[in-house]
Amino acid sequence: MKLLIGDKNYSSWSMRPWLLFKHFGIPFEEVLIHLREAGTKAAILSHAPASAGKMPTLVAGDGLVVWDSLAIAETLAERFPQHALWPRDPVARGLARSVSAEMHSGFGALRSNMWMNIRASFPGKNATPEALADIARIDAIWRECLDTYGGPFLFGEFGIADAMYAPVVMRFNTWQPALSEAAAAYVRRVTALPAVKAWIDDALRETHTLPDQDVCP
Repeated sequence: MKLLIGDKNYSSWSMRPWLLFKHFGIPFEEVLIHLREAGTKAAILSHAPASAGKMPTLVAGDGLVVWDSLAIAETLAERFPQHALWPRDPVARGLARSVSAEMHSGFGALRSNMWMNIRASFPGKNATPEALADIARIDAIWRECLDTYGGPFLFGEFGIADAMYAPVVMRFNTWQPALSEAAAAYVRRVTALPAVKAWIDDALRETHTLPDQDVCP
């Protein structure tokens, strides 16, 4: 399988499925396409015409083409049931799907004001009331999941829900908002995960730069 991704420093959408491939040891070919260049869309379409130029995109050898981070995660869960990408317990799985979908479709103020830029440091900046409300909601989700399922990750072991929130962890490292101790400890654990560390290390080595804005929320 081939995974088309954008710059690791900026592309929060790309980070999510990449982490699942890496953490669970699912073989894949990484194709990194720089964002916002003249040939970006054409490069994506050359690999996956059906994607309409969107990233991340999963291209499988059997003709399967899937774009959108959550859709790719669901596809991996279907194709590799030996890995508990979603929790095995149906109640936990329902909650994991719900908090993942909430991340996927919500938190617009956080995305707009605290974009992902792993190489940057903006402590205390852009803490608008709306962004802080989003952060409080995320903090509450994390605490509820960690309290209910005992950690170290949201539903015990690392899974799709953690991958969906990993770019938020990157944002919190960059912007350093105030968090509860439970949320701050979760940020540290996610940051230290080998797959996440590998993504961060690659981002730090990149030289491609973009304007200060959320390129891929």
